[in-house]
Amino acid sequence: METVSEPINDSPQTTEKKKSTVRILLADDHPIVRDGLKKLLQLEDDFEVVGEAGDGREVLEKVHELDPDVLLLDLRMPNLDGLSALQALQQTNKRTRVIILTASEDKNEFVQAMKLGCSGIVLKQTAPDLIVKSIRKVNSGEIWLDSLTTAAVMRHFSTGQEQSSGGGGGKGRERSPLSTREREIVVLVAQGYKNKEMAEKMFISEQTVKNHLHNIFDKLGVSDRLELALYAIHKGLHLAPDTTPAP
Repeated sequence: METVSEPINDSPQTTEKKKSTVRILLADDHPIVRDGLKKLLQLEDDFEVVGEAGDGREVLEKVHELDPDVLLLDLRMPNLDGLSALQALQQTNKRTRVIILTASEDKNEFVQAMKLGCSGIVLKQTAPDLIVKSIRKVNSGEIWLDSLTTAAVMRHFSTGQEQSSGGGGGKGRERSPLSTREREIVVLVAQGYKNKEMAEKMFISEQTVKNHLHNIFDKLGVSDRLELALYAIHKGLHLAPDTTPAP
C-alpha cells in the first residue's frame, strides 16, 4: 500500500500563532495617519498589517486581494467614500469585519455605517489602547462603540420611533421583563451571532430563536437586530449575561 506523508513545516507554536493572528487592512487617504496606525498596531504580537489603501476604490481591490480579518476604514476618502465602500463590501465580502475610524462626529453617518454592517466605530481622537482593544473585540465577533457614540445612536433610533409612532401610544421600552433565555439571546446578538449559530449554541431550533427575537423586539420596543445590539451595549447586557435589564 502506498502511503502519502504530509510535510510538517511549522512547529506547534508557529501554527498557533498563525491561527490567532489578526490580519488588518488600513484605509485612510492620509499617509501619516496610516503610518501612525501601522506603527501602533505592529507593537501587538497578534496583529499583522497586511496592506494599506488610500482611497475607496483601492479599499475594494485590497479587500478582494488580501481578504483581511479586520478593515480600519476612514469615512472621508477620494474616489469612493467610506460609506459607499462599506456598502459595496456588504455585497462582495461579508467575512471581513469593518471598524469605521473617523474624525467625523456626524451621528447620522454613524447610524448609516451601522446599518450598512460595520462592526465598530472608533473616533480618531480615541486613546491608542482602545483602538487596539476595539480590533480584538470586533475580530471576536462583538460590536464596538464607545459610550458617547452608543448613546447618540440610541437617541437617533428613539427619535425615529417617536416620529413614526405619530406622537401617541408609541411602544415603551421594556414593557415586560426578559426571561433568562431571552437575555441569553440578547447577549449573543450583541456579540455578533447569527440565528443559526445561536440555535446551535443553545441547542434549540432556528425557528425557536426567531420566536424569541420577535418577543424580545416587542418587549424592548426595538425594530431590528441592530437596535437590539446597540441597546444591549448601552445597557451593558453583552458583558453581563445574568443581568436583568434596568427599567
